[in-house]
Amino acid sequence: VQLQASGGGLVQAGGSLRLSCAASGTIISTSTMAWYRQAPGNQREFVALIRPGGSINYADSVKGRFTISRDNARNTVYLQMNTLKPEDTAVYYCNANRGVQYWGKGTQVTVSS
Repeated sequence: VQLQASGGGLVQAGGSLRLSCAASGTIISTSTMAWYRQAPGNQREFVALIRPGGSINYADSVKGRFTISRDNARNTVYLQMNTLKPEDTAVYYCNANRGVQYWGKGTQVTVSS
């Protein structure tokens, strides 16, 4: 199983980015797919997830600003991030859970004030 995250970058506060996570070796429609993030000196924290049935959960800190979605045909999960804040700066990781968890390499998101 490979998860390839992309779409990170440098953006000013208030801006937007869309992260993508392309999966191979697993089918995202039957996996719980999630995004986590880790800021320097902090533990990795949950951001958002989407279950096979389509239900979604968000961390309180991103509710109303971030949207998780998936494209089953492309086997890809997205994280649309709007109204970004400097505290959103972190490395963002994609996660797939089918009883066994898989992690991709992260993508850096930096939000300048």
